[in-house]
Amino acid sequence: MPRFDVTTIGEGQLRYSVPPGQRLERATQLDVRVSCTEANVASLLARLGWRCGWVTSLPTTPLGRRVANELMLSGLDLAAIVWTDKYRLATYYVEYAVPPRATEVYFDRANTCFTNLMKEQIAWDYLLDTRLLHLSGLTVPLSPSLGEIVQEAVRRANAKKIAISFDVNYRRRVWTPEQAREILAPILKDVTILFCSRGDANQVFGIEGEPQEIASQLGALTGAGYIVTSLSSEGLIGWDRREFYRQPAREVVILDRIGAGDAMVGGVLYGWLQNDFAKGIRYGALTAALALSQYGDQVITTRDEVETLLDAIWSLCEKLLTKPTFSMKNAVLPTGLRACDTHTLPRIPRDRSP
Repeated sequence: MPRFDVTTIGEGQLRYSVPPGQRLERATQLDVRVSCTEANVASLLARLGWRCGWVTSLPTTPLGRRVANELMLSGLDLAAIVWTDKYRLATYYVEYAVPPRATEVYFDRANTCFTNLMKEQIAWDYLLDTRLLHLSGLTVPLSPSLGEIVQEAVRRANAKKIAISFDVNYRRRVWTPEQAREILAPILKDVTILFCSRGDANQVFGIEGEPQEIASQLGALTGAGYIVTSLSSEGLIGWDRREFYRQPAREVVILDRIGAGDAMVGGVLYGWLQNDFAKGIRYGALTAALALSQYGDQVITTRDEVETLLDAIWSLCEKLLTKPTFSMKNAVLPTGLRACDTHTLPRIPRDRSP
């Protein structure tokens, strides 16, 4: 039996932000949060009861310890962290805004501990002692050595017949669509589960169309048996090469968008690890909604909360569907749930206080 259910590799960062209405150049205080797209996924799964390990490199400074300590509280195993005093921690800065301004994000990720990580420093036995290896396209372009590490991880995992989930997670500020397509295309042929948003499918691979068409066209690019496409405010769609599973998004009061995509990935994998991909699509929409309703990159929740929410919503919708005269369209339920179909997410109360 493998030591872990899920392992991953990614860059730990600190996120500094100012609240809406303030500008970084005049900021008198900053909110500090821990961030890492891959660790966001793994920390959610750890909170939901799965054994998860994270490989990264951090500086032996208070900032590095802040990242490690916070993720350790989520239940992540950190035994394979490469600690160093040679380089620094990655950071980024968020300037939240309201219309007509857009929220701005400024990255500071050059010459960090993680971007200087080499293949020889990876604890491969640790990383590959798992049921599932989760990787992200966000890591690949950060440095040449990291691109090699991701490619080597895919090669080694395939040799050991370990399942691989891969999130394209394209970022235009770190590479061009042409660069991403050239480097990611060979990787995608060897993964088990592919996550690719509708926007990334269009920008990187030139794919467009209806949700099912997008998933099908992505399927032609990959050997993955499971394909998940985020449709932003329209929810997500999953395809297991036999059936499509469409999950609409539901209305939420958005407190913080950052990390919602990672939460969706974690929710889908939570279902997949239970051998229920279809239910994973519902989990993914629910955990994304929970992320949008919280501040910070990680979703703070429990298995009981997730299961209770999903069971309650599903049970209620099934009861409503048994009423022949009841229309699900735009129904406002007395319990505070808004249902448009059988896959319904909780409506977050309109209290904007933290």
